[in-house]
Amino acid sequence: MKKILTILALASGLSALAASSEEVILAQNEAGTAKLTIFYPDQPNGMTVIMCPGGGYEHLATSHEGYDMVDWINGMGITYAVLEYRMPKEQVPYPMMDANAAVAYMRENAEKHQLNPQAIGIMGASAGGNLASYVATHNDDTPSHPNFQVLFYPVISMDPAITHQGTRNNLIGQNPAPGNVAKYSNELQVTPNTPMAFIMHSSDDGAVPPENSIRYFQALLANNVPAELHFYPTGGHGWGYKESFPYRPQWTEALAYWLQNVVLPSVNQQ
Repeated sequence: MKKILTILALASGLSALAASSEEVILAQNEAGTAKLTIFYPDQPNGMTVIMCPGGGYEHLATSHEGYDMVDWINGMGITYAVLEYRMPKEQVPYPMMDANAAVAYMRENAEKHQLNPQAIGIMGASAGGNLASYVATHNDDTPSHPNFQVLFYPVISMDPAITHQGTRNNLIGQNPAPGNVAKYSNELQVTPNTPMAFIMHSSDDGAVPPENSIRYFQALLANNVPAELHFYPTGGHGWGYKESFPYRPQWTEALAYWLQNVVLPSVNQQ
């Protein structure tokens, strides 16, 4: 991995977001560049959250599902990293490779930045939720295994009955290779080693059926993995950190409580 920018005081529009930041190039090839931008809080508590924005594996919604949350998450003492991952190309799972590399990078560099290597979480929205849940369910006993996961209206399954078709097509193609539907249906990949989860969804989501979150939650419970599932009656899809989402006060309060009073005590015991 080639680090290209270290402890940078951000200029222009991002200058007010955090006291210091760092950009790391995780990978670069004909498919594009994978970049991790890390924001350090003034008073770190040792936790890290890596955010995977959505966009259907076609583009990245890096504002409301990424950089807009810097102040809020840093304000809790949590180091926050936004992953700009590469898109799949010819069914090569570059997003998964990049997200695995991001978790491993934060763990390998935890001591340098006074972070707890056992307090690294993966967060994702929509297709980024597919990516985050993939990382959470496919990396037992590796440096890329996160300690907790946070999912906004995630595309969990490749099952044609409940998936988001555009996300599915971009990831595994219209005619998937044998085994890929099950491999990337993360509700089928949960084990007792899957990290604890906080999941959010709107009941009226017309893009990613709520059944995605329900099936994943049920799989977590069946494997005795601690999990919270929050449904909001309206809001549709893609709200992220938008102020226009009527339940933003509720989800931010609930997630902040979970991170500070459920996750933090748990990881500090490890």
